[in-house]
Amino acid sequence: MILGVCEWLSTKTQFSAKNIRIVFVLLVLFAGLGLGAYLILWLVKIISKE
Repeated sequence: MILGVCEWLSTKTQFSAKNIRIVFVLLVLFAGLGLGAYLILWLVKIISKE
């Protein structure tokens, strides 16, 4: 929602953006990996636009 990663990822994977957001939140809460994954996907999104 902040950087548009979930919407972008939902178009690539055909999953609901809502479900992807839930997965990111769960990863942050339980494993601490969600924030890093989110930032990496944001970089991939920016690079793939060019």
